[in-house]
Formats: sequence, C-alpha cells, structure tokens
Amino acid sequence: MKRNPGVVLGVAVAAFLAAGAGVMAQRSNAGRPVIATFSIVAFDPATGDLGVAVTSKFPAVGNGVPWARSGVGAVATQAAANLSFGEEGLALMGQGLSAEAALKKVVEADPGREERQVGMVDARGGAATFTGKNCFSWAGGRTGKNYAAQGNILVSGATIDAVSRAFEATKGELPDRLVAALQAGQAAGGDRRGRESAALLVVRKGAGYGGKGDRWVDLRVDDHPDPVAELARLLSVHHLYFGRTDRSRVHKIDASLARELQEVLARREFYKGPVNGVYDAATRKALEDYMGWENLEERIQKDDTLDDVVLRYIREHEEKRKP
Repeated sequence: MKRNPGVVLGVAVAAFLAAGAGVMAQRSNAGRPVIATFSIVAFDPATGDLGVAVTSKFPAVGNGVPWARSGVGAVATQAAANLSFGEEGLALMGQGLSAEAALKKVVEADPGREERQVGMVDARGGAATFTGKNCFSWAGGRTGKNYAAQGNILVSGATIDAVSRAFEATKGELPDRLVAALQAGQAAGGDRRGRESAALLVVRKGAGYGGKGDRWVDLRVDDHPDPVAELARLLSVHHLYFGRTDRSRVHKIDASLARELQEVLARREFYKGPVNGVYDAATRKALEDYMGWENLEERIQKDDTLDDVVLRYIREHEEKRKP
C-alpha cells in the first residue's frame, strides 16, 4: 500500500488506530504505543477561543492529540493515548461538566489509565491534567488560570515549567500565546528523543473560512527537523491570509492610491480601464479579483478603504516582480 505523507495513511496508521493510540512514538514493556510529547490546552476568556498546541518526536502528531469545540472545551490526549478521551471529553463538557469532572470520568472508566496522559480545559476556564503512573519519565503536568500543560518522555520538568511561564507571560491572541508556549518548552529541552512534528488547533464560533464553522486555526507540521519553528512560520502565513483587518490601520483610497492600484491591476491584467485615480466600480471589481487571486479575499473591505496588510503585500510583491 502506498503512503500519503500528508496524512500518514497506510498500514502503519491503520495499525496505530486499531491499537487506539494516535501517534506512535515508543512502546512500553506491554507493547502499547506511546505518544511522547508535550502539549498545552487553553481558553481565552476575552474572546472565548479554545485551543491546543502540541509537538512530538513522531510524524503527524496533530492527527490524534488535539481536540476542541467552540463553546465547549479543548482536550489533548497522549502517552499511551486513548483517542476516545477527545470525543468523550468534549461530549461531557458539552453536557455542562467541568474539565476536572470530565477528565475524572473518562480516566476512571479506562482500565489502561496508568499509561495515559491527558489535559482538558472547559469554556469557563477550568483546567485539569492527568499523568498515569506508568508513563515514561520525565512525565507530568500542571494547571494554571485557563490552561493545562503536560508532557511525557521529556528531558525534565523544566519543559512544562517553561510552557506554563511563557503562556502566562505572552500577550496577544490565543494562537500566538500557544505557539510561544511550545517555543519556550522546546528551548527548555522538550522531548528527550528529538523533534519531528507539531500542531495547533484553535476554535472560535463562526471563525472558519467564510464565517462558517468554528475551526479558526488548524495547522500541522507532520515531518520537519524543527517543527515548532515551522509551526510559528505557518501561523504567520495564516495571519496574512486569514487575519482580521485592523480598522485603525486601513488606508482611505484617495486619488493617489487609486492611481497606484490601477497601475498595478492593469499590469496584472485585472483592470482594463483608464488610469485616472478614480476609485470606481471597475477599479473596485479589479481589486477584489486581484485579492481573490492572491488568496487575500478575507481582507476585502466593503467601503473605500484598503487593508494595510494588503497594501504592503501589493507593494512588496510588485517590487519583486520588477525586472
């Protein structure tokens, strides 16, 4: 059977799913697959965002560890992972249980709990973490205000301490804080076997593409020598194409800017009218077509303004196109 490296299909993944383990990294004496990793689950009370960030020495860690649902909670399931913790944990929190109560319920029902590790956070900011006694050392976790951090097969507990401190100290939106936490954990030692994959999942009601669904940020680095750094790069790309326009930084399309845009759009063959500095319907249509072509349609403004990020993008790319 051929492999698909993007989603790690094939016999190996079929085997690990059958074993109920998610991402295989190392086997215990009992032969159970283990997700050796560190992760953080968190809630942003200012926005209601919920998310998970994770990294591991195994390909495609995002395939099994992170789970989240807007208005409900987030789960990271790892070590000898029980993937049902994701679905069941979210279902229980959706019924009104706290993260602590939901975690307790799924763990107590699992005979293999001493080989599991899981973190949960609910949509009220309650957080809980569990590390079974048989997880490979260093293994453990901690909770703080609106988050839980946990890891196994780590260089030391300094990794989780660094994750926690960075999350608490970092300002900005939840995706950036989660990635900063991973970066700090990696710098403090991380997985003692090395690096390979990372993932970021953040949900917000109505924040999916085109305002549909709750999957706002869903980024995965399946196989990379420095996955956390690559995840940070991908997040910057996500900000470019899917970030929200800062209305305090938009540009009024006056005659000078309209002329500049017409010249660019004419060179790119989106605009065929006169270069006269008039921001008319034809120029607006050409600009919107250009932005759609460049995957910037989420930043289209419906008034006579232009997103600052888009203007910088146009100028930088047109400069590069010059002979």
